[in-house]
Amino acid sequence: MLNLSLTFILAYIAGSIPFGFLFVWLFTGKDVRQIESGRTGGTNAMRAAGLIAGILTAAGDTFKGVASGWIAGWLAPDYPWVRVAAALLAILGHNYSIFLVEKRQEGGIRLRGGAGGAPAFGGAISLWPISGLIIFPLGVLVYLLIGYASVTTLSVAFFAILVFAVRAIMGLSPWVYVVYGVVALVMVMWALRPNLLRLHQGNERVVGLRAYLKKRKEASTQRTTRPAPSKRHQENHI
Repeated sequence: MLNLSLTFILAYIAGSIPFGFLFVWLFTGKDVRQIESGRTGGTNAMRAAGLIAGILTAAGDTFKGVASGWIAGWLAPDYPWVRVAAALLAILGHNYSIFLVEKRQEGGIRLRGGAGGAPAFGGAISLWPISGLIIFPLGVLVYLLIGYASVTTLSVAFFAILVFAVRAIMGLSPWVYVVYGVVALVMVMWALRPNLLRLHQGNERVVGLRAYLKKRKEASTQRTTRPAPSKRHQENHI
């Protein structure tokens, strides 16, 4: 029981390390919680402090999920469900960081954090390292082709469900790993409620290839709708 308790506490604390907050502060001196979505994940860190800060944040947040597997393997190596619980607690810590406590204006306190995509990815790697080589390229395709960062974040947990379901059917991994993917998806969906509402309303920010094509279309429309110069204006330039 002591080992289990220590595993869960350390997994949550590891997940709570706010890499996005730290990198944005180091790069710009700003508080990422006051910028755009206010989340501490890689996407918002990139908006606040640039590409390098976003990449470092995403890498750090992924590492938190991976570290949860190391912690569980060290303290409770014979229990797959403990690995799953530790990975989920890393996501919980990321979304509700004990290091980012703040007061609510209406009273009480709240814990700030991210949406959980990167630690969910790291948690899948902690359960089966090869899963990262499957989930990552699929997530990149979703980002480029579908064009919504929130959908990309959700796809990480969705692809984890598919990967672990196939392996469970083949008898290569326990079914509790599928449970990991399902619960991780629910946690990410809960964190992304505002984004899903904007997506439903058609107001969600477009990224990736769709954003590029949208900009080209808008530029082309502006060129075609620009009024032609008058005859007198043309004569003045002859």
